[in-house]
Order: sequence, then structure tokens, then C-alpha cells
Amino acid sequence: MSVSCVERTFWWDVARPAHAVIDPLRAVIFDLDGALADVERDAHRVAFNAAFAAHGLDISWSVAEYGRLVRIADEQRRVASALRRRGYGRVSTEIAAHVYRTKTDLFEASVLDGDVSPRNGLADLAAGLFGAGISVAVVSTGARSWVEPLVRQLLGDGIAETIVTPEDLPHPTRDPDLHGHALWELGLGPESALAVAGGVRGFRAARAAKLATLVITTGYSAGHEFPGAAQVRAEYDGLMAAGCERLHKNWWSAQG
Repeated sequence: MSVSCVERTFWWDVARPAHAVIDPLRAVIFDLDGALADVERDAHRVAFNAAFAAHGLDISWSVAEYGRLVRIADEQRRVASALRRRGYGRVSTEIAAHVYRTKTDLFEASVLDGDVSPRNGLADLAAGLFGAGISVAVVSTGARSWVEPLVRQLLGDGIAETIVTPEDLPHPTRDPDLHGHALWELGLGPESALAVAGGVRGFRAARAAKLATLVITTGYSAGHEFPGAAQVRAEYDGLMAAGCERLHKNWWSAQG
């Protein structure tokens, strides 16, 4: 990757002029985890439980318990924390490393086997955006090895114009600007795109990229505050391209 990519300057960092004409919606950027599928609940949690069983550990995380543990972002620390609470003491970190490796293999196998289902209404929305000439992009903090096939399974071949993971960024960081990189690949500024998030972390990342953001909550993110969201809803529930265009236009109109 060229130096110009690494040290790129975004034109949208300049303040938006007052009374500027609102740009039409040209892209929707989905956060894979939550917006496309409830990956934490239906894939990561299931893979963790299978890994515990594979290592002979009498641990099975319920949906509710995992909802509390998922607040620990680092998955290996998540396992170690659970082991310590069950009395494993100093060996918790070592056992957690083995469980995490097994979980990763099981998770990727599950994804490739097509065990993850899309959110209700997602397929119709994605097809509608594609038909309307609005680009579809997907961002994820996961590994491209499973993100890319999962996006194809959830959206269909050729629907997503670009898929961005941390591997696509020139320098790994703790909080990678995946949305900014997606905009850069699409050749758009944030005024021309709408982000769709499923949880707090995805919402904050999208807002940090200055994007109007729609939140489709999951069981784990329902009830959280999403200040400045274009809209918060529990399901896509018939949302189509025209609805996304209205949300985008109304949000930017309110920013003046």
C-alpha cells in the first residue's frame, strides 16, 4: 500500500458549510456483528460452549450470562474471567488460551457450514439497496478468513461492494477506523453514506467516522443509549432503500 494511503487526509475533516446542500445517499455501511446477524449470541457463544465441552469443562454460557460477559472485549480474557470465578485460580489464563484456540476453529467451521442466520428483513433491504444503485459495504473487527464467506452467505454473492476488516488497514490499532476505510474505498465522504450498527461499539465507531447511523438493536444492545442516532429500532421490519434515504436526509437536515 502506498504512503498516500497510509497517511491519507479525508476531505470531510473540513467543517461542513452552513446551509450546504444535502448529498444523496450513495452507500450503506453495515456492521457485520449485530446489523447483519446476531453473531455474538448465535455463533461466538455457541462456539465457546462447544470448546468448553471439548476440553472437558462443565461450563455452558446461557444467552443471559453471555450477555454480561460480552462486555469484556478480549475473548481470551472473557474465558479466563469465567474460569477464575469457578475456582481455577492461576491456571485460568493458560486454560483460557487453549479454549480460545479451540473456539476459534469451531467458530470458523460453524460459519463456513452456514450455521449463522441473517437478521429478519436484511435480505430484502440489501437487495433493494443494490437494485437502487446504492452501494453496500460491510465492516467487521473479525478475521477476513470467516468474515468474507459469512457476508456472502448473509447477503448473497456480489451484493457487498466492499468488505473491510482490520487486515485491510495499513497499521493495526486498538480501535481501527473501519468505517473511514470503507468510505475511502468507496470514494465517498460521510455525507453520502448511512451506517447500520447493531450494538454500542459499532455505533460509536460509525459516529466517530461522522456517519449518520441507524441502530438495529439485538437482545444484548436493547435498552442501551444511542445518542445522536438517525433511528433506533429492534428489527428491519420492512425497511427498504427509500426508508434509508429518508433517514439519511432527515439526519443531515437536523445537523444544520
